[in-house]
Amino acid sequence: MSEEESETGAASGNADGADEETVVRRDRFAGGPARSFLSSLSDDERIFPADLAVDRAHVVMLTEQGIVDRDTAGEILAALADIESAGHAALPDGEDVHEAIESAVIDRVGPEGGKMHTARSRNDEVAACIRYRLREDLLELLSAVVGAREQLLAVARDHDETVMPGYTHLQPAQPTTVAHWVLSYEQALQRDTGRLLDAYARVNRNPLGAAAFAGTPFDVDRDRTAALLGFEGVVENSMDAASARDFLVEVTGAVAGLATTLSQLAEDIVVMASKDHVELDDDYASTSSIMPQKKNPDTLELVRGRTGDAVAGLNGLLTNLKGQPRAYNRDLQRAGRHAWDAIDSVTESVEVAAGAVATAEWPADRLDAAATEGFATATGVADLLAMAGVPFRTAHEIVAEVAAGLDPDEDAPDYDAIAAVAEDVLDAPLSEYVDRAAVESALDPTESVAMRDSRGGPAPSAIAGQLSTAEEALAVDTEAVGDHRTTVEQATDRLRTEVERYA
Repeated sequence: MSEEESETGAASGNADGADEETVVRRDRFAGGPARSFLSSLSDDERIFPADLAVDRAHVVMLTEQGIVDRDTAGEILAALADIESAGHAALPDGEDVHEAIESAVIDRVGPEGGKMHTARSRNDEVAACIRYRLREDLLELLSAVVGAREQLLAVARDHDETVMPGYTHLQPAQPTTVAHWVLSYEQALQRDTGRLLDAYARVNRNPLGAAAFAGTPFDVDRDRTAALLGFEGVVENSMDAASARDFLVEVTGAVAGLATTLSQLAEDIVVMASKDHVELDDDYASTSSIMPQKKNPDTLELVRGRTGDAVAGLNGLLTNLKGQPRAYNRDLQRAGRHAWDAIDSVTESVEVAAGAVATAEWPADRLDAAATEGFATATGVADLLAMAGVPFRTAHEIVAEVAAGLDPDEDAPDYDAIAAVAEDVLDAPLSEYVDRAAVESALDPTESVAMRDSRGGPAPSAIAGQLSTAEEALAVDTEAVGDHRTTVEQATDRLRTEVERYA
């Protein structure tokens, strides 16, 4: 996406002899061994449709402002339609897609086609194109994330009573449920959604009218081009509008955060699969080329690996921007690719990670048995004693001593073992505090989970509240994404209608 600090005004020339000169450079700075090094034309295919939209909006505005006459505008707009039909591959040689399209317009219209570039620079033009296309990519990613959240909520509804082991430091810790685990990631994806929506609001601003960086003497209407392109307002300062790329940083940072959430989910699934705590659908697994018995969670490992793409993109982008002075510098030609690579990689990761969880089998009997491993109900027993009046640290001491006395092949003690230690520590029978049935209930993982009915806890009653809140949040975010899509579609229709007036 090459830009340069050219003077605003009508460009003229022709596309003949493009190998020797260009519509912008003419016969100066047009050749030499650095020509291909300077060019971003092949990379710019991604923003080809965006550039055509920006060109059309700019020409319509120039005509409405009396800067370009209606007949010339009609010829330019017809040429743009022809260029769109021919496609990016048919563009003439150029430093970038902007120059190539302008050259193609002039080739079709003649020198008057150069009036398309009146009152703008490639600097504000490319900034508009990047924002226009990035907006589309963000909406696609946001749709994937809200869809993933919907899938996770469906799993949580189905497994609110499916007990599973919970771990800290990869060691057995406390029993929980599949729903509780799933909702922990849905909550994280809620925050990722919020960051992406916040970033969208700052991406969706119009930089057109900034020209090279110092504005233009022409009477342009920046609000009009914003409306035609579906931007929600303008970037006010012309120097900032042409040169700022912090919106790329914000998006890539949010994408890197989302990738990290997905990587953690993927790691959990990989670990669970290694313990046979989850059975992945064949669509999300593979086998070994030599060991036919293997079923590997390869897709989740790639989700984990792709996080590096997003993190590297953020680092590359920050490194690109950190030493640049205002206003435009050619380094910016390399900035956008970091955001594109990150968003492309992570959008796929969202769909794969959510699909893997949504289609997985959760073996209830195996999970229930695993939930007792390592005396995982110990905290429940300590809490029971504390609720009966034993100071928690004393209760902790009793249960810790019980745990230390377990045989290596024992996962949990029986009531008698706990009662013996408790009587020694409390200098009183355990039955003076709690009865046998209550202790044995606390040793059961299902009952241990049911005890934890505090807000946000794993008990089915607490899960019901979390599901309700999450569903409400999802509805709000889904509506917000839909509203943004509608606004963009309406702007596209508005621009098409305006362009048709010149036919």
